[in-house]
Amino acid sequence: MQLPLVAPAPLVSTHAAAFRDLCGNRRQFAHFEHYLTGLMVLENKSMANIARCLVESADKTNLSRFFSEADWDPAHVNTRRIRYLLDQTRAQRQPKRTSALVLDDTLCEHVGSLFEHVDRHYNHGEGTYPLAHNPVTSFYVSGAVRFPLDLRLYRRYEDITQWETFVTRHVPGRAIPRTKKERARLHKEVDPVLLQDPVFLALHAQFATKIDLGIALIEAAIRHKTPFGVLLFDGWYLSEEVVRVAERRHKAWISILKRNRNLETASFTLKDARGTAIALPGPHSAVKDLVPLIPPTAYRAVTVKEQTYWCFTLVVRIPGLGKVRLVISFQHADLSGSYVVLVTNQREWSAQRSGSSPPICCVGPPKPFTRTVRDIWAWTRTACAAPKPLRNIGVWCAWPTRSCTWPVSPRHWLTALSPSEPSGRCVASKPSLCSRNCCSIRMTVSSVASPSRTC
Repeated sequence: MQLPLVAPAPLVSTHAAAFRDLCGNRRQFAHFEHYLTGLMVLENKSMANIARCLVESADKTNLSRFFSEADWDPAHVNTRRIRYLLDQTRAQRQPKRTSALVLDDTLCEHVGSLFEHVDRHYNHGEGTYPLAHNPVTSFYVSGAVRFPLDLRLYRRYEDITQWETFVTRHVPGRAIPRTKKERARLHKEVDPVLLQDPVFLALHAQFATKIDLGIALIEAAIRHKTPFGVLLFDGWYLSEEVVRVAERRHKAWISILKRNRNLETASFTLKDARGTAIALPGPHSAVKDLVPLIPPTAYRAVTVKEQTYWCFTLVVRIPGLGKVRLVISFQHADLSGSYVVLVTNQREWSAQRSGSSPPICCVGPPKPFTRTVRDIWAWTRTACAAPKPLRNIGVWCAWPTRSCTWPVSPRHWLTALSPSEPSGRCVASKPSLCSRNCCSIRMTVSSVASPSRTC
């Protein structure tokens, strides 16, 4: 049974007032409050259903036009939201040096191609190419205080440049292959020709890699004066460019190290169980070749909030990253099963938190925070007869943990808070959403993350 929305929820009325001056008039502000209320109390959270349940609305398209046509600036709303949340949580946040900014990307799957910029993106967890949006997100964690900050939509190079169209135009009759390797060879062959076209060159300049978008999110968080001292990101973003930005901004960073990454063997000494130095062949050695050489007695138990891990740590030099600390972590005492390798630029840190030392790195079940962002985007999947541009989609919701209102505005690729657990059922055309399953890892900075939740 659907509940009629006769008035904004008291929680919404209390906190939405901070955004009143950002709405052009009283009716726009009423749509803002009603949409927030609908997302909080209705099981079916689609825009069509929320509009259907509004008692005061004479025209059920008013809510849709509020997002697609009303003159409000999502950038201003997002800035106000971040400032409001930081002000409201000042007493609950941890010190800046132990607060973290988390970078990650996710897949927001859709059914049909009516959304602007929807495309086939690779899901490496399942080896599929679902139809989805692929936003890169930033998330703030400071003890019990945690909320999303922003997002940037990633678009594939071939999508943003309309590559196939230009290939057909400049190389008529040339078949465009479907396999990855053959397309890569064709890129090398025809791209120099395409770049002579001024229109294609302008589109080429608009392309941004996920690393570029991650750096933009770091700079945006700093512009918002978000107090954090640690950057957390997975191995996809572990690049010289991101590390350089972190160093310039005087931020500590923690990431996942891919097992095929080379270490400089002259930068460390590895000993066997008898204390004899192990000779390593060549100037470089991959991490996956190093782990089997570590004696089991070298691992130490690290207990993090009732969960015990077995870790080995050492300081090494990695080409392109410099001198860093590695933490190799197993979840089982017999060192069976998979392991994860974490890396940080804070060489004085250890795998075990002792006293007031900042970090702890550990392994945990996969449950990336961006799953909630995916769920929220899925709420916007409604049937329509004509293409819906991305800028015309807007989502507002509430963060019940801290009782603060927040917006998600995909129309300008600016997202805000997602709830720790989405309230209500996610409305989708598929029976379930695709989980990213990126890595069995949880990175904890002091008490930044709880054992039941992944950063």
